[in-house]
Amino acid sequence: MIRSELIQKIADENPHLYQRDVERIVNTIFNEITDALAKGNRVELRGFGAFSVKKRDARMGRNPRTGESVHVEEKSVPFFKTGKLLRDRLNGK
Repeated sequence: MIRSELIQKIADENPHLYQRDVERIVNTIFNEITDALAKGNRVELRGFGAFSVKKRDARMGRNPRTGESVHVEEKSVPFFKTGKLLRDRLNGK
């Protein structure tokens, strides 16, 4: 599902809301999650999962085309851990 499909589904299930308002709500939620992760905070959505930021250390990588060694700098990457409810639902429990 992509963002526009999510917005359309929520708008369809809530006919009392304008689609532009639903779009603003969805964008606000995603922006708040992104801002929290950018600050290094953890975002937990009970039953769904938790977003956090993990650090990857600097390392020596390899250019797959030339085989040449290249330095890869330290970076932060988003990490998602599923909640128990989501995991159980995916596994048919």
